[in-house]
Amino acid sequence: MQIHVVQRNQSLFGIAQAYGSTVKDIVEANELPNPDNLVIGQSLVIPIVGSFYYVQPGDSLWGISQKVGVPYQELAKINNISPNYPLQVNQRLYITQKPKVRAEFNGYVEPYGKEVSPNLEEGAKEAAPYLTYLAPFSFQAKRDGTLKEPPLGNLLQTGKDNGNVMMMAITNQEEGKFSDELGRILLTNQAIQDKFLENIVKTAKKYGFRDIHFDFEYLRPQDKEAYNTFLRKAKRRFNQEGWLLSTALAPKTSADQKGKWYEAHDYKAHGEIVDFVVIMTYEWGYSGGPAMAVSPIGPVREVIEYALTEMPASKIMMGQNLYGYDWTLPFKPGTTAKAISPQQAIKIAADNNVSIKYDKKAEAPFFNYTKDGKNHEVWFEDARSIQAKFDLMKELKLRGMSYWKLGLSFPQNWLLITDNFNVVKR
Repeated sequence: MQIHVVQRNQSLFGIAQAYGSTVKDIVEANELPNPDNLVIGQSLVIPIVGSFYYVQPGDSLWGISQKVGVPYQELAKINNISPNYPLQVNQRLYITQKPKVRAEFNGYVEPYGKEVSPNLEEGAKEAAPYLTYLAPFSFQAKRDGTLKEPPLGNLLQTGKDNGNVMMMAITNQEEGKFSDELGRILLTNQAIQDKFLENIVKTAKKYGFRDIHFDFEYLRPQDKEAYNTFLRKAKRRFNQEGWLLSTALAPKTSADQKGKWYEAHDYKAHGEIVDFVVIMTYEWGYSGGPAMAVSPIGPVREVIEYALTEMPASKIMMGQNLYGYDWTLPFKPGTTAKAISPQQAIKIAADNNVSIKYDKKAEAPFFNYTKDGKNHEVWFEDARSIQAKFDLMKELKLRGMSYWKLGLSFPQNWLLITDNFNVVKR
């Protein structure tokens, strides 16, 4: 597939003609919210076999071959040129489809209230064919060792229809917040802990969960070893059922990183104990902070490269946001940015007639606009930013990617999964 960035005065018809595609195919593939009002800087995924590369100043055939992963002799043959042929700037070279690699993908889905909304049901159905795991979020542990169940609606059937491993995500949340006291009780009171584990087993058997996933956050730093001991105990118990065990980890860059979110998460121990981890590599730009990329690739790489010093790549799933934020400027502490989908971001740019820019350092798109006298800044995800994450996944040979969270429309993501990977189904 080809990623195309819209330039001034380009139309869908002209873009389709340039790549031998059709307007209909491009509109449907991208589920375009603005087919008659393309935005300068908007990225499109063109549904063709292979892709095209436009020669940049200083490029050589050998250098291009290193970028695209195709031998330069093959590039020359495909494009009917000599390997020593001098390239011209903006010359277009055809790149064949690269071999796909196997990877696993997880999608969290978070129902609110007492039932799963139609939007979340549809989001899960759209994503499930591209997922290895589907994770209703969340089963909330209680202080007596019982569980508060989320609404499941048709999620179990959706998972079954698409060959997903249902992931039982369990949190130490109370009233919407992570509780260190709840964590302390579960990790240090053996009688309650035993009851907790048996309730997990009972519930997992009832619904058919095959991966038990602990997302215990903001634990007391002094409970780090208790958490490790609990995970070893849980692993022995779940092994009896033939289930996987996974955990969610805060995005650390060193073993001794300070801060309540980080200190009880022992990368080395989790890497030894559990089957895989989901590292929450997002929320650098968050709803309560200043405007910036949600998951800038530099910090993401730094976290993953540290993780690789503590555990094998085959156990690491990179966390990835399926959303962006719309901030009102100037940022004031205590204010909250609005969460939006990539599709909503494009529509906002189109409606306000502003161009989309791209930060190459962060590998993320953004734009500014003014509405009702107020200045706004939007950072979101597009085909370029997600492809950059896929390239990092492949470079570091990671197990896969985990999405927070389903229900926010981003069709380009699923298209590019099929172009890059063979999704593992267990």
